[in-house]
Amino acid sequence: MVCARWTASSGWEDPTILPHGPLTIPPSASALHYATACFEGMKVYRGHDGKLRLFRPQYNAARMLASATRVSLPSFDPAQLLHLIRRLCALDAPSWLPASAEGSSLYIRPTLVGTDDSLGFQIPGEALLYIIISYWPSPAASGAGLRLWASDGDTVRAWPGGSGSAKVAANYGPSILAHSHARRKGCDQVLWLFGSDGRVTEAGSMNIFVIWRTRQGQLQVVTPGLDEHTILAGVTRQSVLDLVRERLSGVAGVCEQGIEPVEALECTFTIHDIVAAAREERLVGLFAVGTAASVVPVREILFKEERIVIESSRSPYVSLLQGWMADITSGREQSMWTEVVDESSPQVD
Repeated sequence: MVCARWTASSGWEDPTILPHGPLTIPPSASALHYATACFEGMKVYRGHDGKLRLFRPQYNAARMLASATRVSLPSFDPAQLLHLIRRLCALDAPSWLPASAEGSSLYIRPTLVGTDDSLGFQIPGEALLYIIISYWPSPAASGAGLRLWASDGDTVRAWPGGSGSAKVAANYGPSILAHSHARRKGCDQVLWLFGSDGRVTEAGSMNIFVIWRTRQGQLQVVTPGLDEHTILAGVTRQSVLDLVRERLSGVAGVCEQGIEPVEALECTFTIHDIVAAAREERLVGLFAVGTAASVVPVREILFKEERIVIESSRSPYVSLLQGWMADITSGREQSMWTEVVDESSPQVD
């Protein structure tokens, strides 16, 4: 793992590579008491040609800087963070992902925590950046898709003015209780709703997309917008929006081969909109996206006493997006979204 310490008096120290193991921080560290902690989640992929690739890593680095700012942690150069990530990938990946392991990936977790030796409620004067990597098994076949339990009015993941748009530790601990409840209900994740009108926000820690037809007959793929800062601006979310707009809007050739064009929108919608679309047979599909799962269909939503069943066979779009994302991350499709990791120089400098 890579570690780098920061102090308000001296700034950032030179990073070091250490064996993966326990961290030493004061018991009074602000990360343990006041949740001054942020992190990122990204992957490095072993491609069909044996090369390692990162997927749009600049987005992750920029988002981590924004998250650090949100919880008063020190600033850093995103380019330097990416440099450390590349070097750690070059060092660790060959052991976990031999060149023959096409389609496999490693999960990268850069983390920044406040570590000052004081219980004072204040901006941290010391911090620790560390980066760890773990093996990520190849995703199993998604089968029929996810089952989601729609959160009730007593459970909220994020709210306007809060920290929902940042990847900070404080967002995740409180959501575990609702996740456990969803699992007891036989569901995979929570469909997070907000407000008295039941606005749809996220699915677990993933972004959510709905494919439906308007009452006027327009086919749309919609995802909640970012205006209220309650939703994480996912890298996969943005990539799906880009792909839909570039390849499925009616201009791309794929739409001329029997695939109906679809309009991509970022907008507010509610669980009641989904219920109405399902009852009126306008609901074409649902899917969730994120770094861990990439693109995964949703087959059912439990909302109060109602079961909303989504027939994946009605929509070819999810499988198209899954295939495109896999082709890009594996290098089968050349894309500016990926960068090859140089495995010949793993040292940190």
